[in-house]
Amino acid sequence: MKTWPYVINIDFPRSYCLRRPDAQQKPQTLLGSEAQSQARESKAMSLAVVYSRAGVGIDAPEVVVEVHLGGGLPSLSTVGLPEAAVKESKDRVRGALATAGFEFPARRITVNLAPADLPKEGGRFDLPIAIGILAASGQLPAEVLRTYEFVGELALSGALRPIRGALPTALQARRAERSLILPEENASEAALVKDARIIGAPHLLEVCAHLRGQNPLPLAEAMISEVPPDLPDLADVRGQHQAKRVLEIAAAGGHSLLMTGPPGTGKTMLAERLPGILPPMTEDEAVESAALASISDQGFIPERWGIRPFRSPHHTASGVALVGGGCELQKILQINKRSCRDSNVPGTARTATLQVGAA
Repeated sequence: MKTWPYVINIDFPRSYCLRRPDAQQKPQTLLGSEAQSQARESKAMSLAVVYSRAGVGIDAPEVVVEVHLGGGLPSLSTVGLPEAAVKESKDRVRGALATAGFEFPARRITVNLAPADLPKEGGRFDLPIAIGILAASGQLPAEVLRTYEFVGELALSGALRPIRGALPTALQARRAERSLILPEENASEAALVKDARIIGAPHLLEVCAHLRGQNPLPLAEAMISEVPPDLPDLADVRGQHQAKRVLEIAAAGGHSLLMTGPPGTGKTMLAERLPGILPPMTEDEAVESAALASISDQGFIPERWGIRPFRSPHHTASGVALVGGGCELQKILQINKRSCRDSNVPGTARTATLQVGAA
């Protein structure tokens, strides 16, 4: 028995129309300015721009993190010369967003780290990538991101883990006149930079609440020890009158000093007492010294702010080992090859040679 392929749909009295049950109605298309405005809003919501910083020695060049949500199969790809740790950030970001209760967009996500010719390494880009995904998907306001810079590694729980090189990053953020949001453990170190707006956060949720204006985070304060450092005193050295006189002249005039002599004559003992008679460090000298310690494996200790460092390497250490060595040094030299070739330091340092003998 065949069924009638048409049904009668009565809309108004004395009128009817024939319609197929399986017929699909075409959606109405928007014309004019309304369609253009809707297209612009959709395009703006699918693209977010976040500012961050890379770590290249004691420099922190700007990195623009662009996150785009497009059509296609759900995926996340990172471009812009990322290393292995940066490529693995997609798994950390995905887990952190899911744990924090945010929605991870089921779309084709492209993360561009510009400039493309600058190598990106470490987990410092986890936080800006997560903020970019939330802003591109409309879960965070994108207009407030232009006044901030973000660095920090994300745990799967959404907590922020500390990074290396927070002090150089804070210096560059101050020059760019932007606020810096970074892990709470790096906040006291970065706050040593004068007139810099440093905001420390322990978790991704607190960063998002701050950007939404729900729970503003306070500015970090520098923790500087007011207790004078206990440095070795030159008065403890008995004898060596000529050597102590040379140390005083070198400290007063800012001269370099080279001590030679057989083992056991007191060269190291005299050298470690030189910081105690040097004048106090200026702010620029303290920042430069702290920046070098910040990028090292040991990290910077805020309690040693303004204290002149003293290093006593082994006598068998090579020249390459004295300046750090390793493949990381080679990368920094390759990146700064052009600037090193063009740089020209006028003048030469005067060096005093001191023959240290027995007391």
